[in-house]
Amino acid sequence: MHPHSYTVDSYSKAQDLAATILASSTPVQISSACSSIESFLHSHSPDQSRHFFSATFPTLICKLFGFDDATPSSSPSSSAPNCQSYHGWIDTVITSNDPDLANRVFALLVPNGVLLSSISAVDRLSLVKYVFPIERLPEWARFMLSSDKNCRVLSDLCPLFKGRVKEDSIKASVPVYQIQLNVFEYYMFWFAYYPVCRGNNENSDNVSTKRSRRFKLENWVSSISGLSSARRGSEHRVECNLYVRLLYAYLRAFVPVLDLNSHQPYRSSLLHNSISFDGSVIIQAEFLVNTFTHFWLVDNDFSPLPVNLCKSFGVSFPLRSVLGETPPTAGLGEVVKLFVKYLNLSSLVQADGTENVEHSGSPRWRVSGSFDYSKSRDVMVGSPNVRSVGTWNLSIQRPLYRFILRTFLFCPIGTSIKNASKVFSVWISYMEPWMISLDDFAELDVLVDKSAQNAKKEDSLDNTVGYTPTWQGYVLSNYLYYSSLVMHFMGFAHKFLHADVEIIVQMVLKVLNILTSSKELLGLIKMADSVFHSKQAGSGKSMLNSLYRYIPSICEQLQDWEDGLSESDADGSFLHENWNKDLRLFTDGEDGGQQLLQLFILRAEAELQAFSGENLAHNLQCIDSLKEKVGCLYGGHTIKPLSFSPEPKEHHQGRCEIFKPRKIGNQAVADIKYKGDWMKRPISDDEIAWLAKLLVSLSGWLNESLGLNQLESSQVYVEVSHNDVDDVCGPAETMKALLSAVSSWLLTLSTTMVRLMREHGLRVNLRMFASKKVVMVLLLSVVFSILKKVFGLFQRV
Repeated sequence: MHPHSYTVDSYSKAQDLAATILASSTPVQISSACSSIESFLHSHSPDQSRHFFSATFPTLICKLFGFDDATPSSSPSSSAPNCQSYHGWIDTVITSNDPDLANRVFALLVPNGVLLSSISAVDRLSLVKYVFPIERLPEWARFMLSSDKNCRVLSDLCPLFKGRVKEDSIKASVPVYQIQLNVFEYYMFWFAYYPVCRGNNENSDNVSTKRSRRFKLENWVSSISGLSSARRGSEHRVECNLYVRLLYAYLRAFVPVLDLNSHQPYRSSLLHNSISFDGSVIIQAEFLVNTFTHFWLVDNDFSPLPVNLCKSFGVSFPLRSVLGETPPTAGLGEVVKLFVKYLNLSSLVQADGTENVEHSGSPRWRVSGSFDYSKSRDVMVGSPNVRSVGTWNLSIQRPLYRFILRTFLFCPIGTSIKNASKVFSVWISYMEPWMISLDDFAELDVLVDKSAQNAKKEDSLDNTVGYTPTWQGYVLSNYLYYSSLVMHFMGFAHKFLHADVEIIVQMVLKVLNILTSSKELLGLIKMADSVFHSKQAGSGKSMLNSLYRYIPSICEQLQDWEDGLSESDADGSFLHENWNKDLRLFTDGEDGGQQLLQLFILRAEAELQAFSGENLAHNLQCIDSLKEKVGCLYGGHTIKPLSFSPEPKEHHQGRCEIFKPRKIGNQAVADIKYKGDWMKRPISDDEIAWLAKLLVSLSGWLNESLGLNQLESSQVYVEVSHNDVDDVCGPAETMKALLSAVSSWLLTLSTTMVRLMREHGLRVNLRMFASKKVVMVLLLSVVFSILKKVFGLFQRV
């Protein structure tokens, strides 16, 4: 036990250090504060540094991430930064463009630095616990914590909160649950929440007023080669992208990219015991991956967890009406891309010889270093002779698919497609894991570990560029990324073609280039589609029996990954009414992939000829490449020539003429109709959106109640028993008989009308009353009637 005076002195120094951190804003002050923190932690043992984490650490989080200041109190659980942006250390590093300052802050926060080492030591002694504010958690987690019943199953439902949901002992009258974390977990929660907070602030700034100190998330990695498609900017240096450096350092130190199942106990192979892991390493790695997944990919998803898992626990998420058309947080594309690319390294498997595509063993990895908080590790992979689905890939399949799909479906009309293009880059990277190499992380490796600069060239991953049959397991496990998501992206491309036709054309061409990059890959995708539809149709024997075992998994993924999504959500969607129950990429018909691609090429060519200038020749060359890829994708079918001259028009065409489809095959323009439910067609400009949605819901309820959604299959006959017809005597009986006759007549009339509507396929459609013209006429009529009554009252007076 320490003397009382020493304890008071330690607490006083911790408070002074917190004041120093709070006042540090300039590069010189930040460097001085970092030195003071390191000096304090070096001079205090783990059990003596408790006051630092209770009084100083919350302030450090506020200043580091740029959150609004929260005056630290004596209790760590009551100290919580707010999500109100101000100039933090990370912002200062980016704006100052000072590599020395970036290296100084990075040295403080690096995994093997003094701060993370102290955190590890304090957590081993369980000296400090924090309460993370519920309002900063992902949207679905907030909903779960608002219900006592859901709180009790949250730990079992999601591994991220396992053992971390505690009941507040202070408020004993009403059960209140909170998220209790140790120091490392608390820091990582704020680290993951930081880009979400910045993205939300960026959106609010765009809607309201523009602040003078605007933070752009894309600046973190805009100049990192291999991780961004943006051009290298001269205004920001690579080493000043502090957040990306820290993210990669934490992934590299705490998340092993290998098959974690190989480290489970009671394995017989000596290979499984060749690496010195313990259970805490796996738990820590899963915690970090789950944290980034739920804060970045899931967050405001109205179907955050697998449907079957929720049903097994009796949990439902009524978030569809609130978050139905909410896209993911903008600005996360670059950090998600780094996160996904790193985790997909687990799909690169080294084996001594040939291996089945259904990888079930564990590869040999060369790992150096310990996986403690305070130490980093390097993972080097040999020649990738066999590749299959890694552990981390399986954990991010569903949330990443929904993250990409929600971005495409719910991207608001009239906004920039910059965020969607970054998410598109994540999707493309995920579709080409065979293009990932450790060389992609070479620049970050040098920034994170200076010793990597002198590493031997043969230590890098010499990856074979291009698809090989050894990737069959990966493609089939992620088949929806190569099929269903392509169709959804085509709807996005049609919807935003007018926004930036050149970029959209290049995006579509990139997707087709991947699908047609290898005959083996294209053949596998086509065979899987053929087996899927033959399985759906219940056909007999087939030469493709080897692929039948994957169909149940694809069907389950199709239902689960697209849970709650419907065609009416995607404004301008060209997909079938039941598009989340089938695969349409190689299906014939108006809603098939070939027809959508042909229509896209016609529209794109018209747009380019109408608006392109100097780049017209290059853009038309891209159109020719699109036609070639479509022919390759669908077996040599070519796009029929346009009915108008290819020379650019001298006169300016109106937008209505540009978007007017000319002709598709032998189908006239007048024959091109909306494929889905006409009552649920996209909201037009002459309609009131909220009133149309309300009337559509009311019409749907009436049609369901009256049975008008089903076709009339049989005639309805009403038999009247003569025994029920009695003699009518007296005025009371006469009145009852008259009322019964009128009621029977009205009932018969309504039944006849319903039967006629069923026979002719008619339904109740109140949406016409959502027209702005109809509403204006009704509003003018009401106003005229009120004014007439008011003037009448004045005349009487």
